[in-house]
Amino acid sequence: MAGVVATLLSSQAFAAGQCGMSSARQAFDVQGLKSELMVTALSCNVQDRYNAFVEKFRPDLTAQEVALNSYFRTTYGRGAQTAHDDYITQLANAQSERGLKAGVAFCQQRVSMFDEVAVLENATDLGGYAEAKDIVQPASYETCAAPSSLNHPARVRHIRAVRSSHKG
Repeated sequence: MAGVVATLLSSQAFAAGQCGMSSARQAFDVQGLKSELMVTALSCNVQDRYNAFVEKFRPDLTAQEVALNSYFRTTYGRGAQTAHDDYITQLANAQSERGLKAGVAFCQQRVSMFDEVAVLENATDLGGYAEAKDIVQPASYETCAAPSSLNHPARVRHIRAVRSSHKG
């Protein structure tokens, strides 16, 4: 299982390097950051700081959510909402597991992210910050752009990866 996850994450990094920053890639990065901050807020009892982050970046977070929805609609068609919901659930679970493994150190390491995002000024800053952070993602997605067909190889790889991860 660990080998599969490492392969998926390295393929995600490879894809990001190949295509640079796309709207889909940025949407995944920002969603990962938002989720990481939410897990941190709940785990470390700093919900007020999370609420301040959401309030400050509400238009940018909404725009990234629209881009993410577009990616899932284009990639998964009628199954878009289910795939999106699965992604969000897997993302929160992966980040929560990381927090549990880190124990007390998790809050010491992650609460400072709220100070870092507080000084960001705009959507460009937010996207760059999200890209640069070590944010756990549950699986690799083709994020250069959504494929034009539901039979796209990235979708097949994703389905195989998800099926493989459920066997272990």
